[in-house]
This record gives sequence, C-alpha cells and structure tokens, in this order.
Amino acid sequence: MSYTVNSKCREKDNEFLFLLQKVETQGEFVKVRKRALERLTTEVMQLHDILPKILNYDILENLQKLDAVETIVERKDIEVEQLRMDCEHYKARLEAAQADCMKERKEKLTVRQQLNEAKQQLLQQAEYCTEMGAAVCTLLWSISSNEEAVKSILGSSKAIKFFSIAGQTMESFVRSLSEDIKQQDMDSDESQFVLGLAGIVTNVAALACGREFLVNSNQVLLDTMMQLLGDMKLGCCTKLKVLMLMSLYNVSINVKGLKYISESPGFFPLLWWLLNDPDPEICLHVLRLLQSVILEPDVLTKSAPEIRDSLPLPRIHMLSKSRNADLQILARELLEDLKILESEI
Repeated sequence: MSYTVNSKCREKDNEFLFLLQKVETQGEFVKVRKRALERLTTEVMQLHDILPKILNYDILENLQKLDAVETIVERKDIEVEQLRMDCEHYKARLEAAQADCMKERKEKLTVRQQLNEAKQQLLQQAEYCTEMGAAVCTLLWSISSNEEAVKSILGSSKAIKFFSIAGQTMESFVRSLSEDIKQQDMDSDESQFVLGLAGIVTNVAALACGREFLVNSNQVLLDTMMQLLGDMKLGCCTKLKVLMLMSLYNVSINVKGLKYISESPGFFPLLWWLLNDPDPEICLHVLRLLQSVILEPDVLTKSAPEIRDSLPLPRIHMLSKSRNADLQILARELLEDLKILESEI
C-alpha cells in the first residue's frame, strides 16, 4: 500500500516538475484545463495529508541505515577490488618465483652433474697420480741403493722439498688408516707409493752423506717418522714400520743423528711400546736401535737413567728365547750389553 502511494507521489512530482520546466523553458504562460488543475490540486493536498503518515521516524532511520550500509558496501567493494588487485600481483610474483625456482633447479642439476663429472675426473687423476707415484718411487727406491745416485739426488735443489713432501705423504697415509684396521693392503698403489718413499729415505740414510743431509736439513722428517711409529697400531703396516725403523737406525750411526733422536721426547717409551709388536722383524729393528744408543758412551751417559728406570727387561728376556734366530741372538747381545751398563752405573 505504502509502495503504491509512494510511486504515485513520485509520478505526480515528476509531472509537476515537467510542467514547470516546460513553462520555464518556453518563458510564457500555458493553458491548463481547469479540471486537470483541480485534479492535480486535489492530489497534491492528498499527498500533504498522506506523506507525514508514510515518512515516519522508523523509515527515516532505516533510510539513514540504508545509506550507511550502502557506504559500507561501497567501501567493501573498494577493499575487495584492492584485494583482488593484490591477489593478482602476488599471483604474478608467485608465478615469477616458481619460474625462477625451476630455472635454479635446472641450473643446480646441471652444476651437480658437472660436479659429479669433476669428482670422477679428480678421482681418475688421483688414481693416475698414485699409480704413477708408486711406479716412480719404486724405481727411485731401487736407484737410491747406488751411492752415486744418492749423491746426485741430494745435490738437487729440490732434495729438501722432496723429503719434506715424503714426510707429509707418509703422515697423510697413516692418518687415513681406519681405527679398526687389522692389516693394511700393502699391495695397493697407495701403499706402494708410501713404501717407495720410506725405502728411499732408508737408502739415503744408509750413506754417510745421506745421514748428514737428514740430520742437518730434514729433522722434521725424523720427527714425523717417530710420531707415525707411535700412531700405527701394533700388528699394522709391518713393512712401513720396518723401513722407518731401519731409517732411524741408519741415522743413529751418525753421532749427531743418534743424539737428536735419542733426546726426542717419548723416544724410549716408543721403543718399549714397539717391543710388544707381534712381528719379530719389528722387534729385531727396535733392539738394533736400542743397542746403537747403548754403544755410544756420550749418548748413554745422558740416557742411562731413563733406560734403567723404564727398560722392559722381562720382554727382552722373552725375546732372547724367540724361535727367530736373529732376534734371539740380538736380544742376548743386548742383555750382555746391559750388564756392562749396570756395572758402569
């Protein structure tokens, strides 16, 4: 009912406004039928009576609320539009990031393939270098048994550098041995490489000029060998231990060399520990080195208290009864030398 009245009001208002506009537009009077004017006047008066009843406080309040809601809706529409634009923006960024990610994955895969290829090449080169080093050092080991060849080697400007690298290589080899190793494969190229280096040092130390060279220019190498002898487990790397002990024995023939190694910290505890090795050849070379110390008066004077207080006589007595003839003879000779030592002390 109210909607119908309201619609009629709007129609009459529009008609009235149209007439006024027409009058204003023409700028002159117009003729209107008296009956139409009376009807229009009656309807306007009716509207004056009806409007206050229709436009009450609740409607006005609802209209205000409607305006507020429309304002909120417009604001929300703006916010939704902004969110939509933000969503499009972040979607574009996501697509760009995904594209970059795929690109990086492909690049990473390519780099990983290149790295694997480089590792493979490096491994092949390492194997080649080890094989070549083993062959060269084995040949040089054989050549170094010749005195003239040794003199030629020591006369080279690279001699000190070579023996320094030899010590570092032997140290690296021993450090690479696993903790639970029982017996190192001494037939591998790496083992042959290290044995060749140790053999060269042994042959050089067998000559007087070689001993002088090692004592004066490569004391670090001597320290390294004594340290490595203590680092290797008993029963492990027998060939390498024997060559190192032979080198130290050859150096001990030189009085200066004997003083140097005998005065090194832990030298005698190292010998006592090595005497417990199950290999008779190692024990044999340990006794030879010990005998070299005892037979040098000047060195013996300084070392006698330490030898006397820590010497493992029961172990030497046991070795004097060994089935190995050479070891048995040397152990008995050493016991005789020790008796002389006790009488002098």
